[in-house]
Amino acid sequence: MTRSKWDQRIERAEALGVAHPFAAEAMRFYKRIASLQKELYLSLEKSSGEKNSGSYSKSSSNGLLSSELNFELLLPRFPQFLSDIESAAPARIAESARDLKPQTPERWKDLLTSHWQSASHFEPASGDTESLIAWMFLQPYAEYLADHRATVPTNGSLAICPACSARPLVGVLRAEGDGAKRSLICSVCATEWPYRRIVCPACGEETVEKLAVYTADQFKHVRVEACDTCRYYIKTVDLTKNGHAVPVVDELATIPLNLWAQEHQYAKLRANLLGI
Repeated sequence: MTRSKWDQRIERAEALGVAHPFAAEAMRFYKRIASLQKELYLSLEKSSGEKNSGSYSKSSSNGLLSSELNFELLLPRFPQFLSDIESAAPARIAESARDLKPQTPERWKDLLTSHWQSASHFEPASGDTESLIAWMFLQPYAEYLADHRATVPTNGSLAICPACSARPLVGVLRAEGDGAKRSLICSVCATEWPYRRIVCPACGEETVEKLAVYTADQFKHVRVEACDTCRYYIKTVDLTKNGHAVPVVDELATIPLNLWAQEHQYAKLRANLLGI
């Protein structure tokens, strides 16, 4: 039986939390988030099947984030989501969830709408836990819309998501012939699209000498790909070295790679779901 992508993420987080104690707390929190996101995603599928609503119909447009939020579906689920985040999150995020719970539905609408409209370029500022919570809640909605859109063809040169125009979160290497083919995964809607192997997705730099690569012994299948021109970096997960990896989860767990990049004055191209 084929496992859903949500189950694969949850199971991978469990495995990484056991294998790497330093990542155990982050993986426990992510497992809870992924479980909540799975529930929301499945409710979207159920609602679509029951109502056959035009809100979920396939579209050939790449303006995914211009779609209106379905507050009829989303708002009733937000209070429980906040309660679950409060009970599972680190203190700072939990406090923000607790403060949001007693606020009005109109306040929730404003928060979610504001984040949805800025999701393609959102970067969580230090202390901006409300927006981080909004991102956790809306990400499966964006992923659902992307999964149910018509495929947008790309030629391997597009550095932003073809579905929603957001920056990539993580790169992937998959076996192809005698080598590996590179693709990128969107930080907002999790769309994956092909991208050229030796080029910076932040600025387009192609000079090999300016594209630094770093790996650590504990994560031989994950590497930092950094650019000395723009000083941005992205992690890439090599599935030819570890076929059990789940890129969006392994990206979260490989915290020491972030520390190396920061020590060498590289900035992350796009923060992940935990704001890292």
